[in-house]
Amino acid sequence: MLLRGSLMIVAALLFAFVANAMVLSQVQNLVSQQMLYNEFRQQLSEGTAPVSEGNFEDVLLADGAPVAVIDIPQLDVHDVVVEGTSGDTLKAGPGHRRDTVLPGQQGVSVIMGRAAAYGGPFGRIQELAPGDSFTVRTGQGKQVFEVVGVRYAGDPTPASPKAGESRLILQTARGASFIPTGIAYVDAQLRSEVQASGQRQTTFAALPPQDQAMATDTSTVWALVFALQFLVVAQLAAVWAFRRIGAQKTWVVFVPVGVLAVIYVSNQITLLLPNLL
Repeated sequence: MLLRGSLMIVAALLFAFVANAMVLSQVQNLVSQQMLYNEFRQQLSEGTAPVSEGNFEDVLLADGAPVAVIDIPQLDVHDVVVEGTSGDTLKAGPGHRRDTVLPGQQGVSVIMGRAAAYGGPFGRIQELAPGDSFTVRTGQGKQVFEVVGVRYAGDPTPASPKAGESRLILQTARGASFIPTGIAYVDAQLRSEVQASGQRQTTFAALPPQDQAMATDTSTVWALVFALQFLVVAQLAAVWAFRRIGAQKTWVVFVPVGVLAVIYVSNQITLLLPNLL
């Protein structure tokens, strides 16, 4: 009975993991995007949208705070960009690497986005061609960018922007969905007016490891451990109940508990995947 139950749990975990990555994560992303859009639209109307690493009250922006809206009409992309690029943060949408300036400001800005899970907003950016244009709306207005080119590891990197210029780099995973072979980069040059750069406290050296491209975030491993413990306890309790009170009552009580535990575990496992998947 215990062995059969264990095999069922493993099968359920595999199914839940696939379902979470393919379906549930997309729904979660849609909900997050709607909430972020409402929040950022209100900030724009009130003139309090961030233009630096701090908010309107000079408090450091938290990971997941909305900072821009990116529109790439050729790819049907219309997403709110959040601050931070860890795997947990990129569940909500594309993320702005916090050690770089905001899009449109003098210097180089970097936005990372997932290629498949949680909406996969950047899954098609490799289709962009030189000359294509797209916009990013920030607290400083609409910024218009023109694609310079797409590159991969080993390709020459464009020269650093000159004084008074602004460049944006889009990054995502390269390869088949959930089977990355590297990182894809889209370089774009600002064609509208360059904006003043806001203050940045985070430097590249101080950027958390989990915010780097294709990094994994192990800070929530403790939650996975507790989730697995909960799953094991639920399984043992189900076996005990099956022997004491019968199959029918056991199914009624423990199926919902088991489904909840499996979904929780699969969600925590998904968070351990590279942030650009």
